[in-house]
Amino acid sequence: MEEVYRPLIASILGNVLLAILKVFVGFLYSSLALISDGIHSLSDVATSIVGYFGVKIASKPADKTHPFGHSRFESLFAFFIGILLFLVAYEIARDALKRIFSGHVIEVNSVMLAVVVISIVSKEAMTQYALRVGKKLNNQILVADAYHHRSDALSSVAVLIGLLLQRLGFTYGDALAGLVVALLVGKAAAEIVFRNINYLTGASPPFELCEKIKETALSVEGVVGVHDLRAHYVGTKLHVEMHIEVPPHFTLKEAHDISEEVKRKIEDLDEVEAAFVHVDIKGITE
Repeated sequence: MEEVYRPLIASILGNVLLAILKVFVGFLYSSLALISDGIHSLSDVATSIVGYFGVKIASKPADKTHPFGHSRFESLFAFFIGILLFLVAYEIARDALKRIFSGHVIEVNSVMLAVVVISIVSKEAMTQYALRVGKKLNNQILVADAYHHRSDALSSVAVLIGLLLQRLGFTYGDALAGLVVALLVGKAAAEIVFRNINYLTGASPPFELCEKIKETALSVEGVVGVHDLRAHYVGTKLHVEMHIEVPPHFTLKEAHDISEEVKRKIEDLDEVEAAFVHVDIKGITE
């Protein structure tokens, strides 16, 4: 199995087990915090399945209908993961508010607390695994899935605190923990959605990255200037268009060889997928 799929498979299996455990114990002891945390784990299952198929599609090679490849599908699927997280946050917050206004109170026991601790440890392990592989492969679906795990781990911390407060006599600890879970999930959703909107709409990269690309071009022997540099995201990778300037005494072949070397060096950058280099003669463009 390819490395990119392993964190997603681990996520699906791990979250199914956690969701069953948390929802079962939550219903057994009428804990909204545990039930909502279990639903959050079920949403992780759904998003990991979406992510799995997203990686499958995004890794397809270029074809007639997608001449620059299918990499934008990676950002599209990550965007939908973020939207799903927003829906999860809304459902949890709604249920928590209902419980606060209804004045429903539960009793907290050691079984409930143990389940939450197991969840925290498991989810943080999934976070680290998916984040490490996602950053290594520069895969936004895995990164989004990792932050989904992190939001679940943090929500479980909130649940643990809420249950402990309720056990110590704070009436609404369970319901307030549910609200905190909703806020954490919503924050993670916003980060995922806004990051991938930039990828999907072809936004420009940060200024520092443009300067890095320019410096890479100028490092090639024979390049005396760079202008009209444009770069935009196609999925999670950049397409770069630029003009380089070469001295007027260079032959056409020499200028062509320099442009090919610039193209190669820019495309060797981790952030860049394709570079389109135009050659101008120094002095003529001034």
